[in-house]
Amino acid sequence: MSAATKEVKKITTLTLTKMKANGEKISMLTAYDYSFAHIIDGAGIDVILVGDSASNVMAGHETTLPITLDHMIYHASSVIRGINRCLVVVDLPFGSYQSNSQIALASAIRIMKETGAHAVKLEGGEEVLDSIKSIVSAGVPVMGHLGLTPQSIYKFGTYNVRAKEQEEASKLKKDALLLQQAGCFAIVLEKIPAQLAKEVSESLSIPTIGIGAGKYCDGQVLVMHDMLGINNTFKPRFLRQYLNLHEQVTTAVQQYVTDVKSKDFPNDKEQY
Repeated sequence: MSAATKEVKKITTLTLTKMKANGEKISMLTAYDYSFAHIIDGAGIDVILVGDSASNVMAGHETTLPITLDHMIYHASSVIRGINRCLVVVDLPFGSYQSNSQIALASAIRIMKETGAHAVKLEGGEEVLDSIKSIVSAGVPVMGHLGLTPQSIYKFGTYNVRAKEQEEASKLKKDALLLQQAGCFAIVLEKIPAQLAKEVSESLSIPTIGIGAGKYCDGQVLVMHDMLGINNTFKPRFLRQYLNLHEQVTTAVQQYVTDVKSKDFPNDKEQY
């Protein structure tokens, strides 16, 4: 936590705007439950994203598509009960906003009313502008998401880097400006070339949050399970793994099994 934000009692969307203006980087991680949210918030994170990545890391699905609005509300409600300071943003899941702006608004309102979260996030550019405008006009803060958009994985057919070609890069830059004009308070840029992310970040007055988009974004986000090494199979170039909890938890459980089998646990001091 930097000197600029350590005195802030509550992080808001305005706080993030000021952080960009002051050149202070924004830290963001995913969380999906009370216990980890409490730890992450207490450690000084600026933003928690209740990501639709819960579909992968919590439910074991191959993609983010199966998770429902009810699932997201459950996870977000759990996270909100664990935090005191950070901003909590909740992903609108696949199917809850793409068809029309009225459905998008209804989905966003459900999340805000039933979870107590502070903002929603949705994927896409020009094609979802009506949904963004409808949600923002109702007073709900919206975070955009451009580049690799996992809800469109079957359209892309790959998780490779996006916008390497000029045509797609030009569309992304245009979409970023459109999202800002529509009222988004920030935009996630996922898996795009670092130089493109730099150009986009410098063209906007709202902050960009990168994941696999290089060092020039105004902030960074990682999936908690990847960063903590709970998931030990996902190791892309952009991931920095800060712990290896998969190995540590495995060792702890193995020791517990050994202690129970050998009758070492519980000992005399561990019983009544």
